[in-house]
Amino acid sequence: MIKFKMEHSFNQSFKLILLFFFIIINISCRPDDEDEEEPLRDYLEQSLDDDQKLVQYLKSHYYNYQDFNDVLNDDIEIKIDTILPENNNLKSLFDLAVQTSIPLASNQGEIIDHKLYHIVIREGDRKDDKPSIADSVYLSYKGKLLDGNVFDKKTNPVWFDTANVIRGFRYGLQYFSPGNFIQRENGTIDFNNFGRGLIFMPSGLGYFNTAQSNIPSYSPLIFEISVFTINRADHDNDGVLSIDEDPNNDGNPYNDDTDEDGVINMYDEDDDGDGILTKDELDGDDPDSLPDDSNNDGIPDYLDKNS
Repeated sequence: MIKFKMEHSFNQSFKLILLFFFIIINISCRPDDEDEEEPLRDYLEQSLDDDQKLVQYLKSHYYNYQDFNDVLNDDIEIKIDTILPENNNLKSLFDLAVQTSIPLASNQGEIIDHKLYHIVIREGDRKDDKPSIADSVYLSYKGKLLDGNVFDKKTNPVWFDTANVIRGFRYGLQYFSPGNFIQRENGTIDFNNFGRGLIFMPSGLGYFNTAQSNIPSYSPLIFEISVFTINRADHDNDGVLSIDEDPNNDGNPYNDDTDEDGVINMYDEDDDGDGILTKDELDGDDPDSLPDDSNNDGIPDYLDKNS
């Protein structure tokens, strides 16, 4: 009787072990639906959904604009808060925001307009010196999600090449003018009266489906920015400012490749691909600060491989 009980117990244990391994093997071999990549969302549908979220946010929030009235204190913090019944007389972010449409090619090649919003909280002193979408900008910023979570912050100013940032940041910065600065004897620099404001962008002008650290995929973004100074960029050092490397005159130097060599003009030292550097064709034998056109065909030599 004792022997039977021992054999019975052993058989039960053995069966349990087999069942355990069977479950483990099935789990490991079963497709993991959670690890499957989400299909890329439609650009148009996502842009409309993001804009709805942004408009809802803008209409339900305000910033402390009254603190900035007739005050030049650079240390005032920008604060965004919810509009409640007791303060519904305040102007919403939507009331103060300016909307801009930024065209963006989708994964299927169609052009989708994405709505970008910005608010200039304070105009910088150098109103006629705003950065272009191809310049370098010295700024500080705070990046937030619509739920208020801060995903990035630079309290001390840093240089950003707008050619290497997300589109919403690149296109938003062009509305903010830099300030003035004083260099002291010890080499330190003090900035004052610089531009400050807010940029609100859909995910299509941000990271879209690519999740970042602390930024989920398809997230609209908010940036608080202060623009201290700028540097006019000439990325290929050919004598033509990067923003002017735009022969089709659509305001976007990122889609111009005159010689169709796969390198856009703003990075191409020989824009027309004729073997002569742009800087050597630009304004040659008789310098007059105007691009040369040796065959008088209306096309500057540095863009004309037949010149």
